[in-house]
Amino acid sequence: GFWHSPECEFLRHCIGRSQEAVAGTMRVSVFKGQVYVLGRESPRSLYNEELVSMDVQGDYEPADATGFININSLRLKEYHRLQSKVTVKQDE
Repeated sequence: GFWHSPECEFLRHCIGRSQEAVAGTMRVSVFKGQVYVLGRESPRSLYNEELVSMDVQGDYEPADATGFININSLRLKEYHRLQSKVTVKQDE
């Protein structure tokens, strides 16, 4: 019922914009209502095995993940703290 709402128009625009740089091919298998991804490739892929591998010497150390998790968790903890305040006020 909200297809013509401003919110839905905004979402369609965001999804369309996010897909502008998407290019490539996917191989899938469809069987009895299930879809299985068999492979994918893209000339614009951001995946680089040398950057993400722990086996290849590079600028990334496993301890870096801890810092990333800690920093990311700050915003999530604050978000949930604020959400709980809003919930308490709505319940009153």
